[in-house]
Amino acid sequence: MVDLSKQYDKGLVKIEEIAKRQHIPKKYLEQILLLLKTSGYLKSKRGSEGGYRLSKHPAKISVAEIVRLMDGALAPVESVSKYFYEPTPISKNKQLIRVFKEIRDYISKKLENTTFADLIKK
Repeated sequence: MVDLSKQYDKGLVKIEEIAKRQHIPKKYLEQILLLLKTSGYLKSKRGSEGGYRLSKHPAKISVAEIVRLMDGALAPVESVSKYFYEPTPISKNKQLIRVFKEIRDYISKKLENTTFADLIKK
């Protein structure tokens, strides 16, 4: 996403170019790009003039959106997750839950308020 954000104004970007710049195996990158495309974050075009591009401006995509898409909950443990709640052994420890909620809120706020445009500023 950072690579595509940097290339946003340049049009379509070939997967081979991204893989080379980011040192990511092409097959692995294909899986990531497919998920991002089916989730609406990317547009693509096939053929020799094809490639990928962001479907919206990098300033309109928060890091939190992509982290949730790729990794799930932002919370450090499921028992404090707002979107992926699951009970855990620490669920009954109110003090520990409070600490983990503070961590969750800090991480969430930071990632929600950081866009891909922010990440590519010089």
